[in-house]
Amino acid sequence: MDRVALRGLRARGHHGVFPQEREEGQTFVVDLVLGLDTRPAAAADDLTKTVHYGVVAEQVVEVVEGEPVDLIETLAERIAERCLEHEAVREVEVVVHKPEAPITVPFDDVTITITRSRA
Repeated sequence: MDRVALRGLRARGHHGVFPQEREEGQTFVVDLVLGLDTRPAAAADDLTKTVHYGVVAEQVVEVVEGEPVDLIETLAERIAERCLEHEAVREVEVVVHKPEAPITVPFDDVTITITRSRA
């Protein structure tokens, strides 16, 4: 399987279990690795035979900016589901970064990584 990666997609969301997170929001960063067979697109030089990563990026931002959830696990799942709606995408790895998580000690980042594929 071939891989198309999108790294560092940023969007402001209102996800989290604390009222301040829901009210003020924070920046989330998403990395994606889409698994697909790119040979048909390459042979025909045809965008319709692959995944349009610009559209995927816009859809991921819509999910992050959309309906709030408590857990980044839920957010990652919603992003994965959206990516798998694209016919060419057979599997997806989603990493959601929450660099502004409400943690009381110094830290660089909090992430969840999930991999989902078509049944």
